[in-house]
Amino acid sequence: MSRVAIIAGTGALPALLADALPGAAVLVAALEGVAADLPGREILRFRIERLVPFLDHLEAEGVTRVAFAGGVTRPRLEPEAFDPRTAQLVPRLLAAIGQGDDAALRAVIGLFEEFGFEVVGAAELRPDLVPGPGVIVGTPTPADTADAARAAGIVRELGRLDIGQGAVVAQGLCLTLEALPGTDAMLDFVATHAAGLRPDPAGPRGVLYKAPKPGQDRRIDLPAIGPETVRRAAAAGLAGIAWEAGGAMLIDPDATRAAAEAAGLFLWAREP
Repeated sequence: MSRVAIIAGTGALPALLADALPGAAVLVAALEGVAADLPGREILRFRIERLVPFLDHLEAEGVTRVAFAGGVTRPRLEPEAFDPRTAQLVPRLLAAIGQGDDAALRAVIGLFEEFGFEVVGAAELRPDLVPGPGVIVGTPTPADTADAARAAGIVRELGRLDIGQGAVVAQGLCLTLEALPGTDAMLDFVATHAAGLRPDPAGPRGVLYKAPKPGQDRRIDLPAIGPETVRRAAAAGLAGIAWEAGGAMLIDPDATRAAAEAAGLFLWAREP
């Protein structure tokens, strides 16, 4: 039987993918130290230092397709732990990592493909989690629409530099950008400093906008928005969340909508 290996990171997405596939057709794997949360499922742990033996094991288990899902921080590498075949890949991996996250992810995809695996996107396995264009909850005001457009332009340029996939804009001003710490840290920054960030405290509250990087391989690291994103956006005092239509996954759509409605935030899949 052809199987799909889900390389699981943190968050709800790995379980959502695994639950959508027949049990025998799924193998779940995760880097050692990554807090992958898939209750009731056996997780195969692996290390970057022994990547080639891990790929051999996937092939022996009948895996033909691989999907990456969830958040992962860069692991610390232990040079003495490399097996001889994986060690030959180190210069190539380090060169890609030095060029930024997007280059590193492309290098990882390339390695899996060279070993004969088809890398599929999470959105391909769960297209129902990628909303089409339109407002899902709430009603953006003209000011919100202008802030979303401003944020979209900023995120586009941010992505060209391979830095991040999100920004918060209020009253035309960029309050913060997404960098290595991620979306949660960005929203927490706004929540902590909200009083001094907006020129008019009584004016438009601002918008979180997320989008893939220009030219990004969308099979990996697609932006995701879920109930926790909504909670943090509400704590940051924002009016809503917008994203590039077709370019982000709505994790647990019902719970995310309910959280947005309860918090009075809009959710908007915006046309690029």
